[in-house]
Amino acid sequence: MSDLRVEAVPGEAALEQWRYVHNVIVPPAALSLDEVRERAGRNRLENAYVGEVLVGCSTVRPPTGDGVVTVVARVLPGFRRRGYGAELYDHVLGQARVLGAGAVETCVLAVNEDGLRFARARGFIEVERYVLDGGTAEWVDLRLMPVPV
Repeated sequence: MSDLRVEAVPGEAALEQWRYVHNVIVPPAALSLDEVRERAGRNRLENAYVGEVLVGCSTVRPPTGDGVVTVVARVLPGFRRRGYGAELYDHVLGQARVLGAGAVETCVLAVNEDGLRFARARGFIEVERYVLDGGTAEWVDLRLMPVPV
């Protein structure tokens, strides 16, 4: 276990840090601070630190009507391949279990080869590729098969 620390984003500074990581990793879906505040009202947003250094962030979307919980673990490029993504992923997967997930999904920008490789290595299977209305970026939805207990 590393010295990774995962914390909720309770205030403006933490929300801005979460926004920074999100926007670095998914620039086609860059969010304003107001959009991040709105997301924080419906999803669990957390930041990941090593010491005081921000290395990533995560999102857990609560279950939908069909019991699907969406988890997203993001690690800044300079901190990848050190085990932080695996720890952050295990953390959000644990949250999905607590929420009673009937299924776990994630969403990755199609050009994010590291993210797709990471998800597939953990048992996620591609279920859909799409471009959002008015957008040009391709997204990949993946489902964890089978859902770990």
